[in-house]
Amino acid sequence: MDVLLIAGLWLHGSAWDEVAAELRALGHRPVPLVLPGQGIGDGTATLEDQVAAVVAAVDAAERPLVVGHSAASSLAWLAADARPGAVAGAVLVGGFPVADGGTYTSGFEVRDGAVPFPGWDVFEGPDSADLDAEARREIEEGAIPVPEGVALGVVRLRDERRFAVPVMVVCPEFGVDDARKWIADGDVPELARARRVEFVDVDSGHWPMRTRPVELARILAEVAGSSGSAGDAGDTGKR
Repeated sequence: MDVLLIAGLWLHGSAWDEVAAELRALGHRPVPLVLPGQGIGDGTATLEDQVAAVVAAVDAAERPLVVGHSAASSLAWLAADARPGAVAGAVLVGGFPVADGGTYTSGFEVRDGAVPFPGWDVFEGPDSADLDAEARREIEEGAIPVPEGVALGVVRLRDERRFAVPVMVVCPEFGVDDARKWIADGDVPELARARRVEFVDVDSGHWPMRTRPVELARILAEVAGSSGSAGDAGDTGKR
């Protein structure tokens, strides 16, 4: 199965390299996406540009599984909204989709038109507990400031057929029970309306593609296998 891999804030598509290698070994076709403003183009990129890039990748693939990490969980969900019948499912790794009208991300300082990596103090605790000094250095040195037009972009969701797209929530630095409670409490309204949401734990911090790439790839391969045997979800929803 085609597996589109969308990295979160500050990350280049190469963050998925080890996961992609394992997915290939397991018989799948991983496509790590390099996003506008995060590896392609410059700081003028907008959230709409990134959404367009993800949707174009869906259109170029064969009913892919769409994987979003952290903030990019919203990009995976936006792909489900744009092409509800053309995606096999959405996998959300360490993140949840923003509701319609919400800001793509918040809580990070904008400087000179971009959101730079904020340093490790923000991520102390479970987020970074499994990162050694070398991993922290490499992540920080490779971090790409996220254009303001992406970070402060407004999420627009239009097609309620997205709620029929199967969702898998991969829980790294938080647990399955936490995720279920947040959804039940109304903190994640999009997933509260989704018809099929499943959960799986991965024993890692916020960057399992770095610290647990084989385990994460095998989780994705299992989801891809079950999605590939689920049949067609309907029309492609292309518009």
